[in-house]
Amino acid sequence: MNPHLLDVVVLDRDLTPQGLRRGDLGTVVEICGPDLFAVEFVAASGRTQALVTVSAHDLRAVNDNDLVSVRPSQAIAS
Repeated sequence: MNPHLLDVVVLDRDLTPQGLRRGDLGTVVEICGPDLFAVEFVAASGRTQALVTVSAHDLRAVNDNDLVSVRPSQAIAS
């Protein structure tokens, strides 16, 4: 995948320390390098849940078959 700025993307692996699960939707907010992207994940209220830097291999494009759902966020370890 070759994400662009402000693309909505799907996380393709769990990021447990950040409370993120495979399948969570995020938005590319910065292109940090050829294969590094800052992606923001938000709660349904609009609050930022996590801002992480991941590689393109950790992301996939949104598909027409994807179903958006709501789940409680996992506690983030401090």
